Amino acid sequence: MYLADARSTKSDRAAAATPGTRPGRRAAVPGTVLALGAVSLVTDVSSEMVSAVLPLYVVAALGLSPLGFGLLDGINNGVGALVRLLGGHLADRGGRGHKLVAGIGYGLSALCKPLLLLVHTVPLIGGVLAIDRTGKGLRTAPRDAMISLATAPEHRGRAFGVHRAMDTTGALLGPLLAFAVLRITDDRAERAGYGAVFTVSGCVAVLGVLLLVLFVPGRVAPAAAPPGRVAPAAAPPGRVAPAAAPPGPRPTLRDAIALLRRPALRRLTLAAVLLGLTTVSDSFLYLLLQRELALPAHLFPLLPLGTAAVFLTLAVPLGLLADRIGRRTLFLAGHAVLLGAYGTVLSPLHGAGAAVLVLLLHGTFYAATDGVLAAATAATVPDEQQGAGQALVGTGQALARFTCSLAFGAAWTLCGPRTALAATTVALAVTALAATRLLRPTATTG
Repeated sequence: MYLADARSTKSDRAAAATPGTRPGRRAAVPGTVLALGAVSLVTDVSSEMVSAVLPLYVVAALGLSPLGFGLLDGINNGVGALVRLLGGHLADRGGRGHKLVAGIGYGLSALCKPLLLLVHTVPLIGGVLAIDRTGKGLRTAPRDAMISLATAPEHRGRAFGVHRAMDTTGALLGPLLAFAVLRITDDRAERAGYGAVFTVSGCVAVLGVLLLVLFVPGRVAPAAAPPGRVAPAAAPPGRVAPAAAPPGPRPTLRDAIALLRRPALRRLTLAAVLLGLTTVSDSFLYLLLQRELALPAHLFPLLPLGTAAVFLTLAVPLGLLADRIGRRTLFLAGHAVLLGAYGTVLSPLHGAGAAVLVLLLHGTFYAATDGVLAAATAATVPDEQQGAGQALVGTGQALARFTCSLAFGAAWTLCGPRTALAATTVALAVTALAATRLLRPTATTG
């Protein structure tokens, strides 16, 4: 009995040492992660409302070519990468930097949604999307850094899985809301329906900013001391505790770039870049499915729901699996699943069954790679440079996907969609083999 009580007390103390836990609960998800998950959920409702209708809006309503859409989609994926490293660096400079930089990013994106009502040409739409993606670039690394710092290292896969599951709930609700708005405005002018979607999206984005301001803590301390560092002992009763050591110098932008000297981070970044160069954007994949199934325009926003539903279902289980078998292993397995999705599109299979299979594989790919990559990155950099580390990997991946969008749009225009996808599938198989060699267990595991 005494031994059982001792174990229970030890477990409670360990739980109390982790932010967001209560005595008697084992390894609860930190409150900071849940608050950031709520912000991401609401913000993703707003973002996915626009993403769900944007491909059809620019191709069908505005009459842009696939190459023109490829340019816009590249901007959507790549411009944020140019400021992501800066956002991560600024957030690492101490104080309340993580929340402040993230808040600026969320605010910029909220301001851009109503602007889509006023622009109707590629340069202007591209400019608005560039500002929106700048906001995303600023907020992503600080947000992931706060998740990493608030969570014990051995549970980061699960924490990112929970966050991505909440984020994906927003991705699930956003297209549904866009579909509902389009149906309500179905009897009016086509552009009026898209305008209504952009207006509602802007209102929802403002709510996400308010949630960040009100519920996310301004300062997030590391959940556990780094390996090899002993926590300072408490002062005996009646004796004044020694003053804390002054903080070290703030990391510079050069220090952030120098993180790539770490072999584990360098290998992970290079693998993410190679695989990003051969990852077709969601929008192009949904356009391919829409053409194969000849879906009416008002049903197009429902296609992302399949991906989001699978992502939501598998994000937490695969996050837990990543903590057990290795995050790099699961990251590579996710890209093997993506190969299956591309192969299904190219196969003789047609109809609703093929579309369901593609969306199932697509959602599994995201559940096995998105939060898992962030958790793997967190294990390769020190706590004081989590923002910069997340930004380095994210920047490389985003720039690679920007390049892929441009190349795929050009290939679609010149050779047709199926030829473009076939070439991308072969390239993905080759880069997956290269990434497997880069992420062999000889590097520091994450």
